[in-house]
Order: sequence, then C-alpha cells, then structure tokens
Amino acid sequence: MSIFGSIMSKIFGGGSASAQAAAPHASETPSVSAAAQGSGGPTGSASSAAAPSMSGAPSPVADAPSGAGQANVDVGQVLADLASKKGQTLDYKRSIVDLMKLLDLDSSLQARKQLADELHYTGDKEDSASMNVWLHSQVVQKLAENGGKVPDDLRHA
Repeated sequence: MSIFGSIMSKIFGGGSASAQAAAPHASETPSVSAAAQGSGGPTGSASSAAAPSMSGAPSPVADAPSGAGQANVDVGQVLADLASKKGQTLDYKRSIVDLMKLLDLDSSLQARKQLADELHYTGDKEDSASMNVWLHSQVVQKLAENGGKVPDDLRHA
C-alpha cells in the first residue's frame, strides 16, 4: 500500500471497506483519468505534469475517489482523538513528521521522499524543510478531496 493510502486508511478507518477501497486508488498514479486531471488530460505537457510543485495546486494522485464512502469523516476529531491517546505532544497540525508519527507510520526522510513521489512533488527533495511543508499541505488537501471534513487549523494559510 502506498504511504498516502496508509494515511487514508488510518484516518478513514483502517478496517472499513470504504477506506480499503480508497487506499488503492490513491496510489494509482499512472492511470488517472482525464476527468481527474482536468482539461489538460493525462498526457499533458511536462510542464503541466510538474505544475503542483510548491504552489499547492492539486496533484492527480488524490483527485481519485472523491468521497468514496468516507464523506463526513471529521479528520480533525480523528486526529485529536489519536493525539489524546498518544502520550506525547505532537505538532501534527503543522508537521508532516508529527502527523505520520501520530498515525504510527514511518516518518523517516526516505518515507517522506516516497510520499513526495506519490504526490508528485517537483521541488528539491534535499530541501526537506520546504518539502515537509508542501507534504503536510498536500496531505491535508487530499484528505479533504477524498471526503474528509478538515478543520481550518489543519490547513496552511
């Protein structure tokens, strides 16, 4: 399962059929439909494929199963509940590392680079600070695109 698929599964209910249905779609980057890509289509120019760099524009990955059974999941509440049980203070509202730790996922640089590849990050992966900010923003955006209710305090300004 993709890292983003694991994030989806942890937040939208790892054992539920809807989360399991959503997770594989999130990792199917090569077969994104023209509708999910927008008017540019899946075979757009290299510049359109690279567009989602630091701008926060949506990437094709999580345009996938918008609301595939997990609509109205309160992402903020799920994360707050997990944080209350964790026993340590994690800045998951701003930090991709802490968000991944909260979800008991590998938060190593290698795992974050893999997540960046899944989400089509085009920036410099050696600039981990910039990549981390972008990753957190994209993960939150994709959770919302996939039917999650995401509170404003999780979204980047």
